[in-house]
Amino acid sequence: MPKKRDGGGLSKTQQAAKFLGVSVLAGAVLAGLALPAAGALGLTAKGSVEGFDNIPANLKTPQLSQRTRILDANGGEIAKVYSRDRTVVGLKDMSPYIQKAIVAIEDARFYEHGAVDLKGILRAVNKNAQSGGVSQGASTLTQQYVKNVFIEEAGDDPDKVAQATQQTIGRKIKELKYAIQVEKELGKQKILQNYLNITFFGQQAYGIEAAAQRYFSKHAKDLNLEESALLAGLVQSPSRYDPVNDPQEATRRRNTVLQRMADLKDVTQAQADAAAKKPIKLAVSRPKNGCITASDGAGFFCDYIRKVFLGDRSFGKNRKIRAQRWNEGGMTIRTTLDPQTQKSIQASLGDHVYDDDPVAGAATIVEPGTGKILGMGQSRPYGFGENQTVINLSVDHRMGGGAGYQPGSTFKPVIAAAALEQGTSPEQEYPSPYRMPYPSPVQTCDGEWQGTDSTQNENKEEVGPYGMKEATAKSVNTYFVQLISDMGICPAVKMAQKMGIERADGKPLQQVPSMTLGVQEMSPLTMAAGYAAFANGGEYCSPVAIESITDARGRQLKVPQTSCRGAMSKKTADTINTLLKGVVEDGTGREAGLRGRDSAGKTGTSDSRYAAWFVGYTPNAAGAVWVGDPQHKRKMYDITIGGVPHDKVYGADTPGPIWRDAMTGALDGRPAPGLPTVPIDDPAKDKSPGDDGDKQPGKHKPGRGHGKKPGGGWSIPGFPDILGGGNGGW
Repeated sequence: MPKKRDGGGLSKTQQAAKFLGVSVLAGAVLAGLALPAAGALGLTAKGSVEGFDNIPANLKTPQLSQRTRILDANGGEIAKVYSRDRTVVGLKDMSPYIQKAIVAIEDARFYEHGAVDLKGILRAVNKNAQSGGVSQGASTLTQQYVKNVFIEEAGDDPDKVAQATQQTIGRKIKELKYAIQVEKELGKQKILQNYLNITFFGQQAYGIEAAAQRYFSKHAKDLNLEESALLAGLVQSPSRYDPVNDPQEATRRRNTVLQRMADLKDVTQAQADAAAKKPIKLAVSRPKNGCITASDGAGFFCDYIRKVFLGDRSFGKNRKIRAQRWNEGGMTIRTTLDPQTQKSIQASLGDHVYDDDPVAGAATIVEPGTGKILGMGQSRPYGFGENQTVINLSVDHRMGGGAGYQPGSTFKPVIAAAALEQGTSPEQEYPSPYRMPYPSPVQTCDGEWQGTDSTQNENKEEVGPYGMKEATAKSVNTYFVQLISDMGICPAVKMAQKMGIERADGKPLQQVPSMTLGVQEMSPLTMAAGYAAFANGGEYCSPVAIESITDARGRQLKVPQTSCRGAMSKKTADTINTLLKGVVEDGTGREAGLRGRDSAGKTGTSDSRYAAWFVGYTPNAAGAVWVGDPQHKRKMYDITIGGVPHDKVYGADTPGPIWRDAMTGALDGRPAPGLPTVPIDDPAKDKSPGDDGDKQPGKHKPGRGHGKKPGGGWSIPGFPDILGGGNGGW
């Protein structure tokens, strides 16, 4: 007989417990006949009989979060990612032992009662009445399943998780009503299957398949008796009975489950005793979650896939929906990553830039004509440790990268392409002195630029006149300053936009003449995709990383496709091919040239040598390599990179060889088509810069403000012939 409070009457907790027991006995729950005591149950603020009926009749079961597998283009696994490590399986893929063990220890009368267990409730009522609180539950396996549904729906929200697990009579009543619905709609076998798939077994393992893999490195269908008993025992308290951290406590709990199975005749006493004598033998498979586990340096590409998914409306109308879909997982994502290319990139970076060097390197290769990203890597591994980073140095800031890096003279071919599209001849000559101011004013898209900035060439010996071919091969700054000044800035801006070349920080390109020298920060992926347009006859294709996605139900999802557009005429592209082949054959990029196949490219070094680049291509691959300090603090003077000392770093001597080795491995065994080119007559350099008689008519069109010195040579009005600093790259 429960104790009464002073003055008579049961406590509210005792009244609630008694009400629950009586309601079940009389079937009042099914009828919704909750007496006025419902207020004590915390069902509604009204505290009325309507509380039970106001609980929604249908339990909305969330999609169980599972692993997502990210694959390369050949189907090899790059990484598994998940918010909860789970693989959903059917009862046929679960050992009969685990099915019996979980029922034995969690709800022995599972197959005998309905949604609730009358005997269990009466036992709990008595226990709770004696304690004056809710000290013992009476949850059936079905009710536990319902509670786990609430927990799953709560996700990683701590407040929602607390609400789903709070020990109140109100929550129990809510579980009870939903349990009635679940029993009616699913039946015992489906409930058991769902329960074993949703339950947490500790060590980041959700569901029996993940638990079997985590603790025993085997499938759930292969679990033996003692293994099944151990896992079933974990459910009550995964941390307390964790066999990894407390094998003695786990053994005691396992043996309790075994004895319970024997008592219920699920196994013989002899079987239980024999299993209980065996020591726990674990074969632990450590959690391998996320891009940090990717091989061949593909962690950055793996994270790029996540960014693509979260940022593309193909996967949901807003970011919240896309994030929920990603966290649910269960997908198989096949990507464009070519394993041969990826291995070659990573090997080349590892050979030329060490992870503990004062600077880092990054490289990306894309396929012309498709936009497929074939490889993406960097010298510092993906991670949070020393000499590691999770910043993807190959991509724009919005996709997980930094603020970008000045591409230096690798931007000059964009200027050349814009000029050619405007009708400039590739044989155009300019005087190209060693040092000069930017001509001013210069036309922009919406006005004029005026300023007093100046620039100079890399070497004092670089004094024109030069034609476009030799100026490109030698990367003559003053030639390209005059070219953009005559053409105007707007055509260059529009050409960059058509080639997909944009700032890494997402801001618009600044309309200044110095853009010809690559002073605005960009990413390797942007530059590689832009140069691919030269290899593709002038057509630019936006980068893509995903080939296909299959969701947890086996459905194919729509994935983003490349978008191709004409950036320039084929004639212009073929002319650029000619200019950039000259760079690797006779110019600054000779160390980057490939053997046995056509290649073209351009070196680049930023102002003050914070960054060095090589961007180049063949007909079937375009790649960009950057080397520098991601924090833009270390100038590359008197520096050792990859064990090689440098007085000062050039695009040719570090990024160039990285590009060469990466492309050589990536293209090994693959076709070697030729690059289409056009003939360009470049004026010979065996004449005096002031020998006007050697110039062919029409070959020189002086820009604004240029004049000829008496007696030969070129002068810049208002600018004395002295040496000085300037910006730009080579």
